[in-house]
Amino acid sequence: MSTIEVVLKVILLFFVLVSIHEWGHFYFAKRAGILVREFAIGFGPKIFSYKKGETRYTLRLLPIGGFVRMAGEDPEIVQVNPGQTVAIRLDAEERITYLYLDQLDARSEVIQGVVEHIDLDKQLTLTIDVDGEQVTYAVHPCAHMVTKGTETQIAPYDRQFGSKSVGKRALSIVMGPVMNFLLAIVLFFILIIMTGVLTNVKLQNISAGEAGEKAGLLAGDIVVSINNEPIGEDREKLMTMIQQNANKKMSWIIERGGTTMPIEVVPAEVAGVGKVGITIGGDKRSANFSEVLTGTYQQVYGSTVGILTSLKMLIFGQFKLDDLGGPVRTAQVTAEFARMGMSYLIFWAGTLSLYLGIFNLLPIPALDGSRLLFMGIEALRGKPVDPNRESMVHFVGFALLMLLMLAVTYNDILRLINS
Repeated sequence: MSTIEVVLKVILLFFVLVSIHEWGHFYFAKRAGILVREFAIGFGPKIFSYKKGETRYTLRLLPIGGFVRMAGEDPEIVQVNPGQTVAIRLDAEERITYLYLDQLDARSEVIQGVVEHIDLDKQLTLTIDVDGEQVTYAVHPCAHMVTKGTETQIAPYDRQFGSKSVGKRALSIVMGPVMNFLLAIVLFFILIIMTGVLTNVKLQNISAGEAGEKAGLLAGDIVVSINNEPIGEDREKLMTMIQQNANKKMSWIIERGGTTMPIEVVPAEVAGVGKVGITIGGDKRSANFSEVLTGTYQQVYGSTVGILTSLKMLIFGQFKLDDLGGPVRTAQVTAEFARMGMSYLIFWAGTLSLYLGIFNLLPIPALDGSRLLFMGIEALRGKPVDPNRESMVHFVGFALLMLLMLAVTYNDILRLINS
């Protein structure tokens, strides 16, 4: 596989994982009636941008995530104060469609005046003094404010994130991770269809000098039973039994060339667990629908347990900073899976999608889990947490996450250089 093809697959994988997550936020925010200002893939400077309807779609430089910017989440509209001179443009119904804040003399077909009163949230009215006469105009709910060459659509209160019920806001947040979970299920479903199911457990490789070779195991041997327990196609069972029987004699029944024979194996103890020094695989056949469902469940469950175990080890300090990987390391591992073949890449994509969904639900400031936590507190106490305090928590959390990202990226680059 060419390097260009690998790079394109890595980029496509990142794009799909982030896009499906942000689409979950975007779609359910739109369904709730929230004005979505921007749908972004990546952070930092814009590489590409176009606007369709009310939303601007952007591709940004740093491939470390994405975001959906909803109206009312952050201060976003330039403040218009009484006494300020503005220019307005009206539609056929005498409603303001454009509100200009600068370069007023260069505007054509507009009315200029001094602001007496303005309400762009609820009443949607603007009162201006035009040549000594006060005139009140209705503001179109999709009107735009224009300043410094930038147009920004106003967001009446009923289009803002904070105006919606806790349930609708929570749904627009939680559906990002949920879409990652659904994508993982679909990918593992496809994987089982592609790869089929095992019909046995077959030894693919025997490491020289290890316990398996010493016991007389050969590549191609089919493991029938261990200690009188049938193995069938259960590779996990085989590995678990080996790990739990370090330095203990095990009675294996293997099939070789159509003949069964007993072999005694004593796993060596390595880092507290038993090791035999074998690589295992097995013969496969096409899976029926029931087996596809079962296999999908097993893949999702096993990957989820592995991710949660890793996160638990990280939280309780069983990982060092040098053990963590950032975007560079993730891209490197993704490239390795891409070179191994499509089935391996699909497995990795499903695992990554699960990880993104689970990680985003953690109650870490700036992540979806933290925002859901604040909404839960609001539901319990009957009123929202002070928005300024919540914003500060998310800001500090985001800054700390960016510092951690820089640290692990630095480690990733050093690891690449050293290798």
